[in-house]
Amino acid sequence: MPHLQAVPEESSPAEVARHMPRQQSSVWYWVLGSILVLLIGSWLVVLSAYLQRKFIEDDIRSACQRVMPETIERCVDTVIIQRGGVRR
Repeated sequence: MPHLQAVPEESSPAEVARHMPRQQSSVWYWVLGSILVLLIGSWLVVLSAYLQRKFIEDDIRSACQRVMPETIERCVDTVIIQRGGVRR
């Protein structure tokens, strides 16, 4: 009876290729997550700037309506021009 010897199984190229994408996929998750956070953050900054501008314009419009109800648009335009835009 011949003696049998166990031969350790070598890594096949398919197994090596299977482990590489897992490492690369975690990097891609980080990259995609960072891009997503950047986009959401940028959108929130733009939204907050728009809302702030809108609230200030509404404040100017209501103040002009109290002071000069017959010429609201002229008053609003004058105040915005004097301030250099709708900002505080």
